[in-house]
Amino acid sequence: MSLGNVFDIAGTGMMAQSIRLNTTASNIANAETVSSSIDETYRARHPVFSQIHKDEMGYKFEGVDVNEDIGNGVHVMGVVESDAPLEARYNPEHPMADEEGYVYYPNVNVVEEMANMISASRSYQTNVDIMNTAKTMMQQILTLGK
Repeated sequence: MSLGNVFDIAGTGMMAQSIRLNTTASNIANAETVSSSIDETYRARHPVFSQIHKDEMGYKFEGVDVNEDIGNGVHVMGVVESDAPLEARYNPEHPMADEEGYVYYPNVNVVEEMANMISASRSYQTNVDIMNTAKTMMQQILTLGK
């Protein structure tokens, strides 16, 4: 694997963590939204990641014995809704209450979402650090000929 591939791999990681940060922010923003119907209630969303194999990136590793399972980045396969139960609260005074007096809150756990946000932010920063280190290494290689 060449040093140039590091930028592609770290870039896919940054893109995936950016999507993770956006879905986490959306979950936190909708954590206290209320609905009068189970079908209309916001459900927590989470991205699903998958590794990208070397053949998907189009790289040829000629003369190098590379394990077939080695990944070359991460791909977001999609964003799925959580199937955790929604929270039904009895509050007949609420303007959004259904005919039985219940309002429905999303299945968003704010503590878990904050942990996800911290993890995604650190993963994103790690990928930035990898790119900066690779850039520094490439700049030092260019100065070897002087």
